[in-house]
Amino acid sequence: MSSDLSSAAGPGPAAGPALNPAERLLNLVIALVNTNAAMTKQQVRAAVAGYADAPSAEAFERMFERDKDMLRALGVPVVTVGTGGHTDELGYRIDQDAYALPSIDLTPAELGVLSLAAQFWQDKTLQTDITRAMVKLRAAGAGDPSADALAGLAPSVRAVGDAYGPLMEAIEARRAVTFAYRAAYNGAVLTRHVEPWRIAARDGGWYLMAFDRDRQAPRVFRMSRIESRVRIVGASGAYQIPEFETDVMLGKTHGEVRQAVVAVRPERASALRARAKAVPDGERQAWLDRLPGAGTGSDASGPGWDVLEVPFRSLTGMASEAAGYGAALVVLDPEAVREETVRRLRAAAALAPATAGVSRG
Repeated sequence: MSSDLSSAAGPGPAAGPALNPAERLLNLVIALVNTNAAMTKQQVRAAVAGYADAPSAEAFERMFERDKDMLRALGVPVVTVGTGGHTDELGYRIDQDAYALPSIDLTPAELGVLSLAAQFWQDKTLQTDITRAMVKLRAAGAGDPSADALAGLAPSVRAVGDAYGPLMEAIEARRAVTFAYRAAYNGAVLTRHVEPWRIAARDGGWYLMAFDRDRQAPRVFRMSRIESRVRIVGASGAYQIPEFETDVMLGKTHGEVRQAVVAVRPERASALRARAKAVPDGERQAWLDRLPGAGTGSDASGPGWDVLEVPFRSLTGMASEAAGYGAALVVLDPEAVREETVRRLRAAAALAPATAGVSRG
């Protein structure tokens, strides 16, 4: 942070337009955090950008006192200290111990949620800042790198694309939109005119729930199939969003809820466990007998596994999530999910030979 001081508290502020109060406050915080001992009022006026704008000593006094009170009200611990020497002049600094954030100690699941949120912005203007923040969190030891919370969460939602911003703006203003959309059933690209209601993520994709003006009925649109720029049309407040259940509306495109049976290592796959339930005790051993290597005395059978039932709608979504847990999870049923999971693991192993050990039959 000290490398940024040259712009905020250098040898003297350069002449130019007056700084706004927020920028001046930030410059003062940077200067008081990085001072070796304390800064007197005169040092603040001479060195911190923004205070040279004061037309007189009295105006500077009022400006500085107001800023000092504002920082304290915001929770910044500005303390007053004696400067020492032969004068009674007071100095100011920020108490580093009181101002410093406590050490960050995120659980693997919390770090996974943050990574999922960061992934949402991977194609946005905040990408650089968020990537840097995640690197710093991991460097600080936040979360247990050996845990698999990230594996269960991060792959589950893909990039939202350029349509998200205009659609959210339209939803907030209650304005209609138009866009070119590629139909799933025949691949035809047609122009849609809709009143957007809500955006939701399910099974690895983003969906727009809206009223289709051409069809005069509610419809669900997968946002990855939007082929053009979303154009906002018409006046604000053009429609009202009705009450509806997101899952019910999305269920029309996702099919019925099915159950997968998986074997999971203890204390692993916390994201998956949150929506799963344990199989009855009387059925557990029968499922364990289906593990690869069961009955051979290998590590693949016995007490080292929990057997869970997991609800899912999308076969590919379930397989993608299961593959993300690597050797910590084995799909036992249905066979189609198991085969797709194994296919993904073998493809990953082919790309990275060093990880071939996570593949399972």
